[in-house]
Amino acid sequence: MASSTGRLAWKQLRLKFNTKGFHIQPTPPHLLTLADLPDPKPCLDSDQPQETKQKLDGKTIALIFGKRSTRTRVASESAPALVGGHPMFLSPADIHLGVNESLYDTAQVVSSRVDGIMARVGDHSEVEQKSRYYWLLAENSTVPVANALSSLCHPTQILADLVTLLESCFPHLSSLSGLNVTWIGDLNNILNDMVVAYPRLGINLKIATPNGYPLDQHESCHRGGKLVHVHDPLVAVQDADVSVTNTWISIGQESEMTKRLQDFSGFHITEELCKKGKAKPDWKFMHCLPRHKEEVNDEVFYGPRSLVFSEAENRRWTILSVFQAYFGDWKVEDN
Repeated sequence: MASSTGRLAWKQLRLKFNTKGFHIQPTPPHLLTLADLPDPKPCLDSDQPQETKQKLDGKTIALIFGKRSTRTRVASESAPALVGGHPMFLSPADIHLGVNESLYDTAQVVSSRVDGIMARVGDHSEVEQKSRYYWLLAENSTVPVANALSSLCHPTQILADLVTLLESCFPHLSSLSGLNVTWIGDLNNILNDMVVAYPRLGINLKIATPNGYPLDQHESCHRGGKLVHVHDPLVAVQDADVSVTNTWISIGQESEMTKRLQDFSGFHITEELCKKGKAKPDWKFMHCLPRHKEEVNDEVFYGPRSLVFSEAENRRWTILSVFQAYFGDWKVEDN
């Protein structure tokens, strides 16, 4: 079921981007990680559909997906279609990428025929150039590129999570400052973008992983919120407003399943765990999906604390906002 905001006549969940000087420039802007976004500000916005449609109407957006997807694909196809845009889904079975054509050639060809690219790729090394700041796809595209998921980052998911928190719990962005969010699980692409974004918004992020799963501290960007890494989930959930988890076994790690299930024993999110660890009485639960039962039990996942299906529904509205900001507003600088 769509959220109340989604059901109201085009009263969309939107993101306000601090993008001064970003829409008219010689090279296209890209959203590859939330580190690329100077100041993400999720808020409720009542812009009328015509305002959005004027920016995306007639725009063609290439969706290059090299990995299976449910929420991201459905959101990326349905969002632009709502406002007159044309999503073009391109899987490995549809184009030559990865078979007999390089990523460089694909970027050149596809970007010459569309207004934006949403890419969901496999291993980060497939799309990242050896330089520090550029991904090969984005660097060789003549239009903006948005990351629909890589092994290191998942920016549009975290944007949807922020809007879900705002919509479900807090009336204004400033209320997110001081929020205590606990992550219980593996170090993965979801957590990477949480570490980049949450402290910048004043959110305190406490991370619990098993011993032997070190956090790469240099990726954090503190601006008000605290970042704490522990190895005991009971310690992590203390004073938590929100508990978050995700898969313990990402795609490509199937051979490690037995070891990982042993390592994460005791990291199963339950009412008992959060009560024993002294989470706040009204704590909420989030998960980007798909979920496995070893990560969280049914009582929490399907219970009143769960925000998981609101998160999933909000992918559509936040992706629409990304498309509008990056694909709808940008144009080449006139010489």
